[in-house]
Amino acid sequence: MPHDTSSARRRLVRPTAHPPRSSCPLRLQKLRTRLGQERTTLTRWMARLRRAFHTVERTQQRISRLERQLARFEE
Repeated sequence: MPHDTSSARRRLVRPTAHPPRSSCPLRLQKLRTRLGQERTTLTRWMARLRRAFHTVERTQQRISRLERQLARFEE
């Protein structure tokens, strides 16, 4: 027996989630503390990344300088 396509499919209606209460001072304090910790962590990682980037940059410059010197001597 073929399906009747003219009838709409049944929809599942879920209750809406209540928005979190931002007036809770303990929760706000925890969020602010976590934000501070994450910012500190990011600052630390950015410093490491900057040092690593400059190290790579200097190494690339040394390599290209050595390659140029070798090319000059091989001529």
